[in-house]
Amino acid sequence: MEREGPRRVNTTPQPDPQDRPARLTVGVVGAGRVGPALAASLQLAGHRPVAVSAVSEASRRRAEQLLPDVPVVPPAEVLQRSELVLLTVPDDALPELVSGLADTGAVRPGQLLVHTSGRYGARVLDPALRAGALPLALHPAMTFTGTPVDVQRLAGCSFGVTAPEELRMAAEALVIEMGGEPEWISEENRPLYHASLALGANHLVTLVAQSLELLRTAGVGAPDRMLGPLLGAALDNALRSGDAALTGPVARGDAGTVAAHVTELRRHAPGAVAGYLAMARATADRALAHGLLKPELAEDLLGVLADEAAGADGTGSTGSTPGEDR
Repeated sequence: MEREGPRRVNTTPQPDPQDRPARLTVGVVGAGRVGPALAASLQLAGHRPVAVSAVSEASRRRAEQLLPDVPVVPPAEVLQRSELVLLTVPDDALPELVSGLADTGAVRPGQLLVHTSGRYGARVLDPALRAGALPLALHPAMTFTGTPVDVQRLAGCSFGVTAPEELRMAAEALVIEMGGEPEWISEENRPLYHASLALGANHLVTLVAQSLELLRTAGVGAPDRMLGPLLGAALDNALRSGDAALTGPVARGDAGTVAAHVTELRRHAPGAVAGYLAMARATADRALAHGLLKPELAEDLLGVLADEAAGADGTGSTGSTPGEDR
């Protein structure tokens, strides 16, 4: 169940008109979930999408839905038609794509080349830079669905921005035109920046999905309705208060409750045990460091977690007898 929060208002000072990019023809290489949404957002700002590349049937449908009447052409032709090119391919495919486009002469001098990878900064575009392109890394810190709702979600969305200093104003102006909030990330910090987002957002989906499954197993008829208010409150509290928002049996030092949890997880969802133990240990460490978990209770709790982890590795007791099904 999706919980809508208040809309953020873009409070970033608007750049002087002479610093804003002119109306540009826009091309998209890779019609995944991100590229068509960004191009559609740029279209709302007055730019003109003129070409998109798409391979799978799903990507063609996305392009048609978000960029109707924009022709689907090969990547080299996208660059030929466009002044601003969005490279929206998976992270691991980006370096080879950039090198291939530069080697084949598809890149034109003065062309704005924008990639949306969180992992990479601007240096991954060096082959295109040597061909005269203007390199920008604009990563939207948002999850995408591949539907028109993505364009609305860009309003107030933070973008991780990395570019040569002389292109900083142009990069930030493009983000603002899409309704986003530019956040400058140095080249060397891009991998850490991306890991931070993956830890918070991608792993959250896994945790929520596991929780939904376990609640169904426990007989809860509407687990999404049960989790929605709880998770929404937990997220709000965490964003406001950080570690001070920690609650639950680990933060309280309830070692017996944690042991009972692990027993039930081994019985009903053994694949969730390792994740539970890892997050419980991380939670205990943070709660102890911030004075929320009393040291005398932490000892028993950490002992339980260590014993259970050893049991999961097959090097210690799990509380079951030899030959017993777990």
